[in-house]
Amino acid sequence: MSEGRPWPTDVNLNKGEQVLEIAFDDGAQFHLPAEYLRVESPSAEVQGHGGDEKKIVPGKEHVRIEALESVGNYALRLIFDDGHDSGLYTWDYLYELGANQNEKWQTYLAELAKRGLNR
Repeated sequence: MSEGRPWPTDVNLNKGEQVLEIAFDDGAQFHLPAEYLRVESPSAEVQGHGGDEKKIVPGKEHVRIEALESVGNYALRLIFDDGHDSGLYTWDYLYELGANQNEKWQTYLAELAKRGLNR
């Protein structure tokens, strides 16, 4: 662990299933689908420039991750086939996405439905 925070021990992009598989040293293991990672991107395009400006990103059901790039020893850059490649997925953020995946995904689906948008 780094400074008491979970640290990744294994990172794998399952290109066939389009799932980022990540394991941490506290035993947590997450399978994060490309669509989920795209709509929860840490980029300003998705999160906004302030704390409560998050954008709902529709139409990403079939988005694919083309590549992963390491950024130092603290993050990944994901390159999606829709051209999106901004936003750094820190280890802490990936852990948060995994730990809260069900809740975040249900919130996303509810927001899409409320706005009449499709995945």
